[in-house]
Amino acid sequence: MSVQCEVTAKKAAGAPMSLFERWLTLWVALCIVAGVLLGQLFPAPFHALGRMEVAQVNLPVGLLIWVMIIPMLMKIDFGALHQVRSHWKGIGVTLFVNWAVKPFSMALLAWIFIRHVFAPYLPAEQLDSYVAGLILLAAAPCTAMVFVWSRLTGGDPYFTLSQVALNDAIMIAAFAPIVGLLLGLSAIVVPWDTLFTSVVLYIVIPVILAQGWRKLLLKCGQAAFDATMAQLGHASIIALLVTLVLLFAFQGEQIIAQPLIIALLAVPILIQVLFNSSLAYWLNRKVGEQHSVAGPSALIGASNFFELAVAAAIALFGFQSGAALATVVGVLIEVPVMLLVVKIVNRSKGWYESGLQSR
Repeated sequence: MSVQCEVTAKKAAGAPMSLFERWLTLWVALCIVAGVLLGQLFPAPFHALGRMEVAQVNLPVGLLIWVMIIPMLMKIDFGALHQVRSHWKGIGVTLFVNWAVKPFSMALLAWIFIRHVFAPYLPAEQLDSYVAGLILLAAAPCTAMVFVWSRLTGGDPYFTLSQVALNDAIMIAAFAPIVGLLLGLSAIVVPWDTLFTSVVLYIVIPVILAQGWRKLLLKCGQAAFDATMAQLGHASIIALLVTLVLLFAFQGEQIIAQPLIIALLAVPILIQVLFNSSLAYWLNRKVGEQHSVAGPSALIGASNFFELAVAAAIALFGFQSGAALATVVGVLIEVPVMLLVVKIVNRSKGWYESGLQSR
């Protein structure tokens, strides 16, 4: 392992959960309230922002998304990819759950709950959009927060780093085809040109910029890199919160008219998180991986790269779409649900290791 990989892994292992991360649900809830109120009190400025588009890309939101995503992608060390051989079984489980199970299970849950069980309680014209938002949310594995979840379960930092790097590399090629396939199977018109534009704008270009910036900073030393990342982290948080306020300003009328929408959209997300994390955890036990590998594997199988999902939903369906709202619901429940998964993983460690000893 390179020196930089080792430094990155150790920092990931010891990084505490920040105030923003710990109270993410509270900040999102406050953004809901602020956005709805501002949208009702000052509709004209928000509509003007919504019209600032070029090739179906909203310029203010595009800029905010870049500010959100690039700092997270700068944390990824693609030099860790060679470490996948050290825990190839755990990596195999992670890839299977992330790319062969997770998007498809969410599409199934969305069809069951949005198109059938909850359909009478949701706006009929937004049903397809809600399904699309849930699919977008599940099609992108988590990048940054998984380091926090891994640390809380005593996860192997090198494994966590390598699986995140590999998932990001795969996402560049696999995100658009999987989303396009599932939207098509769900009878939703796929704007392929917009979908590929979203991939280029919100995955390919940010990855290139982030990795180039990362290399330049590391040439100046680890201290310079850490100082810059600390500043960018604050900017990323502010950009996320501003984006959420904008989204809820546009969604205000729907939320006021049907306040149960958020709770109903949260149901398939919650089931999907618990199902995929349990599946990854159990499969790692079956193949004989250590608990320190099973924990982060289960957690990345459950969490989502919600910043990318929000960006793609806005680009594909617009600010006022049900897709944008569905992806934001994922942000709302991310922390409490993932902390629940962390607690389950930690409390079941004895059960997990007893299975390994009997092999």
